[in-house]
Amino acid sequence: MKRIALPLSLVLSCLLAAPVWAAPRTGGARRAPSVQPTRTIIYKTVGQTKLQMFIFEPAGHKASDHRPAIVFFFGGGWASGTPGQFYPHAAYLASRGMVAFCADYRVKSRQGVTPFECVTDAKSAVRYVRAHAGELGVDPKRIAAGGGSAGGHIAACTGTIPGLDDTSEDAKVSSVPDAMVLFNPVLTLDPELFRKRGIDEEFIRRLQGRFGDKDPRDISPYNHVRAGQPPTIIFHGEADSTVPIASIRVFVEAAKKAGNRCELAAYPGKAHGFFNYGRGDEYYDTLRKTDEFLASAGFLQGPATVNVPTPAKPSPAPDTVKPAGDK
Repeated sequence: MKRIALPLSLVLSCLLAAPVWAAPRTGGARRAPSVQPTRTIIYKTVGQTKLQMFIFEPAGHKASDHRPAIVFFFGGGWASGTPGQFYPHAAYLASRGMVAFCADYRVKSRQGVTPFECVTDAKSAVRYVRAHAGELGVDPKRIAAGGGSAGGHIAACTGTIPGLDDTSEDAKVSSVPDAMVLFNPVLTLDPELFRKRGIDEEFIRRLQGRFGDKDPRDISPYNHVRAGQPPTIIFHGEADSTVPIASIRVFVEAAKKAGNRCELAAYPGKAHGFFNYGRGDEYYDTLRKTDEFLASAGFLQGPATVNVPTPAKPSPAPDTVKPAGDK
């Protein structure tokens, strides 16, 4: 099993936060009010729960098309969140010719599940798009997975973690994406690492509580790095106290050592969730770099078309006119 030597100060800044790896307190991204999906489909039913994907399609899209696709997974600490977080990203990529899916998945607050079931649902979503590529107008060999925070974690798991597939599905259809676009993802889950770094047992107990009686290392992407994994880009703030960037750097190093393409776009001074729509210009910068990465991986053609809004200039102060006779 791989071990990581993280600076203790960075680890503590992450581990002493409550809840562990939760969504930003601001409640996530602000949805652009005019951005809405083209249509919605149900990709999986578990008991009474019907899991949907909200689809953004290019203009004039047809089922006979052979378009690249991306499946986005929202953040929320595996406990909450909504697919609307990535609507702005999906709408932009649809304008560039991709079919973009914003997937719902089971979470603790709604279905009482652990992160393991979240990973299974993510794999189901990728598999569904590939299995139904012919009717969705998608190229089954150009399907990317993307997500933020816990959503970035389960997106990363689709490209790194073996097993955990839904046994009711056709295992002959791969659930592994052809590329990964990850925003401040959780890439390391290793209680033994934390114990070795002197973190108190109470934190480890709370962390383990997220996973029930299962070993979190089984869905720790870092612990499963191997050759042949999908090309990956990761966006991360250097001031992220929720998921310290040190845990991202070791994943990138391991991935490269295994011969994989893995890029890290680090943002000085930026905290968790900085990439979301409405948080600042970094949204547009990460979107442009996403476009460029996908183009380099054969998903898109031509230059990025991201338009950064120009800040409104303040109106000039009216000329001051002295009343007649004023001295």
